[in-house]
Amino acid sequence: MKGDRVEIVVDTGDGSRNYEIVATRAGRRIETRIARGIVEVSEVTRTGGQVRTARFMAGRVLALVEYPAEDPALPGE
Repeated sequence: MKGDRVEIVVDTGDGSRNYEIVATRAGRRIETRIARGIVEVSEVTRTGGQVRTARFMAGRVLALVEYPAEDPALPGE
């Protein structure tokens, strides 16, 4: 859903660096996958095609925070 975003904090050896992946258009979503020591965060279309992907070594990832988009249909939130 447009507005979904994931923030990743990665250890760079001399500090840390923040990355942010955002679903930029309507109908796109963010998918997170962790497998074989790799964290993969992708922006995906409705049909499942990957628009862009970021890959990080799992041992270097300090934090991975998912922020779902706000649903405008739910009043009071």
